[in-house]
Amino acid sequence: MANTKSAAKRARQTIKRAARNRSVLSALKSQTKRSLGQIAAGGNDKATARAGYVALVSELDRAAKRGVIHQNVADRRKSRLAKKIAALA
Repeated sequence: MANTKSAAKRARQTIKRAARNRSVLSALKSQTKRSLGQIAAGGNDKATARAGYVALVSELDRAAKRGVIHQNVADRRKSRLAKKIAALA
C-alpha cells in the first residue's frame, strides 16, 4: 500500500498504463498473425500480402510511438515481413 498521495497516484497510473499497453500488444499480435496468414494463404498474391503488411506497419509504428515496443523492435519486425513479401515474387 502506498504511503503518500503521490505514491498512490503513481500506482493508479501504472495500473492504467499497463492495461493500455496490454491492449495495444494484444492488437499488435493479432494483426501480426493476420498478416502472416495472408502471406501464407495468398500463395503468390502480392496484393493481398501487401495489404496485410501496410496494416501491420501502421500498428507497429503506433505502438513504437506510444512506447509500448521499442522503435528498433518495430523496424526489425517490418523488415522481416518485407523480406517475406519480397520472397513471394
